[in-house]
Amino acid sequence: MIRRLVSRLYWAGSRWTLATEPPPTQPTVVLGAPHTSNWDFLLMLAIAWRLRMSIRWLGKASLFRGWRGPIMRSIGGIPVDRSNAFGVVDDLVARIKAGEVFGLVITPEGTRASSDRWKSGFYRIAREAGLPVTLGYVDRTTMTTGLGPTIELSGDISADMGRIRAFYADKAGLRPEFRTEPRLREELRADDESVRDSPV
Repeated sequence: MIRRLVSRLYWAGSRWTLATEPPPTQPTVVLGAPHTSNWDFLLMLAIAWRLRMSIRWLGKASLFRGWRGPIMRSIGGIPVDRSNAFGVVDDLVARIKAGEVFGLVITPEGTRASSDRWKSGFYRIAREAGLPVTLGYVDRTTMTTGLGPTIELSGDISADMGRIRAFYADKAGLRPEFRTEPRLREELRADDESVRDSPV
């Protein structure tokens, strides 16, 4: 109740417009992109609270130490022990099988600074956990933010990323100069292999 009230007040006074599709009714991986500013985190919370959407997000274990731990967990944080990061997927699958419905928010750029490609963790988690992917976005050019379509991954990286690229093609992020083109290293590798295997 408090979160919904806070989100209503935020959107009433914000320069941003919430332009969104309805939240998914099943567990999903939510992409937070383009991720170019710390403010993206607050926008993510504002979107989720306004839509009454339960979210989870992954953070390094150090963020959950001491007094910060209860706060981070209360807003959906899941600590990641980098020495056993693979255990995160097992934990997520267990939560889903137990009936928990949530959006796992992942920033595929992995950094607020510009990079040459996205990190593929979101793709691997979605495939291993059998989850669809919801395309969350921030676009400063139109001052809109929210959730785009939810798509099922086919396992064809190039085809799946082609759909994702098409959606984000006109999304600039909060700081457009830091935007990274949605492309995975595995996708580039697959393209190289197809060229090598070509009979021409």
